[in-house]
Amino acid sequence: MSFEESVVYQIYPKSFKDSTGTGVGDLRGIIEKVPYIASLGIDYVWFSPFFPSPQHDNGYDISDYCNIDPAMGTMEDFDELVSALGRHGIGVMLDMVLNHTSTDHEWFQRALAGEKKYQDYYYIRPPKADGSLPTNWVSKFGGPAWAPFGDTGDYYLHLYDLSQADLDWHNPEVRAELIDVVNFWRRRGVHGFRFDVINVIGKDAELLDAPAGTDDRKMYTDGPDVHTYLRELNEASFGRDADSITVGEMSSTSVEACVGYSNPRDRELNMVFSFHHLKVDYKDGEKWTSMPFDMGALKRVLNEWAVGMQEGDGWNALFWNNHDQPRAVNRFGDPGRYRVESATMLATVIHLLRGTPFVYMGEEIGMADPGYTQISDYVDVEAHNAYAELVESGRSEQEAFAIVRGKARDNARTPMQWDSSEGAGFTTGTPWLRPTGQDRINVEEEESSGRILPYYRRLIALRKECAVVARGTYEPYAMDHADIYAYIREYEGQKLLVLTNFRPRPAEIDIPEEFLDGKVLISNYSQNGVKSRLGSHSTPDSRPDLDSASGSDSTPEPGPADDVEPTLTLRPYEALAILIHTDTLGE
Repeated sequence: MSFEESVVYQIYPKSFKDSTGTGVGDLRGIIEKVPYIASLGIDYVWFSPFFPSPQHDNGYDISDYCNIDPAMGTMEDFDELVSALGRHGIGVMLDMVLNHTSTDHEWFQRALAGEKKYQDYYYIRPPKADGSLPTNWVSKFGGPAWAPFGDTGDYYLHLYDLSQADLDWHNPEVRAELIDVVNFWRRRGVHGFRFDVINVIGKDAELLDAPAGTDDRKMYTDGPDVHTYLRELNEASFGRDADSITVGEMSSTSVEACVGYSNPRDRELNMVFSFHHLKVDYKDGEKWTSMPFDMGALKRVLNEWAVGMQEGDGWNALFWNNHDQPRAVNRFGDPGRYRVESATMLATVIHLLRGTPFVYMGEEIGMADPGYTQISDYVDVEAHNAYAELVESGRSEQEAFAIVRGKARDNARTPMQWDSSEGAGFTTGTPWLRPTGQDRINVEEEESSGRILPYYRRLIALRKECAVVARGTYEPYAMDHADIYAYIREYEGQKLLVLTNFRPRPAEIDIPEEFLDGKVLISNYSQNGVKSRLGSHSTPDSRPDLDSASGSDSTPEPGPADDVEPTLTLRPYEALAILIHTDTLGE
């Protein structure tokens, strides 16, 4: 299965299924749920880290790259998991956090003990002559990006939590160690790799202050050495496997850079994650703010990346949700009145775009942000740091909590909701993070009578059944529409028009004439054909009754093409994809 035809399912192991009653998910819990995973029709499972870790950043602070955290299981459990998934034709994708290690890692501890070899594995710098920090960079988790290196008087760089020390990729010994890590897992049957914040590994050898008034991220992001290092890693590890699949998480990146990372000519990665579409609810570009998402900006970003990556022969990893993002149904939909419609509409956007879709656990049943009421409900260090900074800056505790509640990473990390029990079917013990809403939203309910899970299964199947979905070109449509995001895919005689309404109200859109006799490939509302729903701009009062059982009896016949422009009215959060065969048009 090529990566273009694949769909990836992400599991956050700590929150997927607990088999022991500890309240923390584990590998045996995942093994127990392999039949469910296989029922989705996906091709790979991406596992967030389950390596040994002090858990200061929920597993992304790794203290041993080549072992299993005892809380998660054993290496034998892992081998059994690989085999169990493999029997269903599902590959494993591991999360490689290679920009930094935990400060508990043996390398860092030996550096602290004075071993020069391992001190050269990290960015350890003296203070400036005036005693200030080596640079003015800010940690992505808040505060300075430098922390004291023991009692030496020097400082080590940590772009993330102070327990996550950045590795110096300029050192060939570091690169050799990390190549060995990837090859260790290849030998255990792993051929999928997701590389965490990989575009910040190419820092300059000399670390300099960001000029006053500029974004310090520009000083260490998308440096030219990233391409060199990725090509080296490719050649020495995963690139030796014909069936490998790789994706890089790209922080604060650009289309141009990501074309370079993912076009096949340069032999770096298969695809990239970018996050600009998930910043359209950041006021003035700042995460810890509160504002409704900007629909115009969302459309521009989605279109810019779709067009730009296509023109450069790059490839997007498509997603709304992951372990670091609040649930998309809360951000871009209406989880109260239109949860089903919102969830399925958003799924349609991603699964029918050019790129490889990633589904985050619980997304396929419409899980929403938890109903937390106080900051102590959250565990994540980033959320607590942000809350403290907001209060310190003058926000009331209520205002600060409201902002954090809308953006916290723990919103996506609550346990998978398997049933309506207090532990959500996730654990028989006390869950490490409290679930909410499982009385309404759970797998058991979706399997018996739900609409979201069957819709996801159909979308995933379409990628295999319909070549235009997996391999078609992308063309934007009606980009000036205020409420609808639409695009056209085309491939070898097939043409697909995708229409998605992002609003809790009806929205009209013109339909190209060639699609009027098309087949409804998929829709999140019941359909009776395209023509049965046509209206016209010139006679708005004659629009069809879209809530009627058939949607056809009250539909007026459109007038002559010269007088009436046919339109379609999309219902709240409606998604509709219309397929035509261009080689048969006019017959």
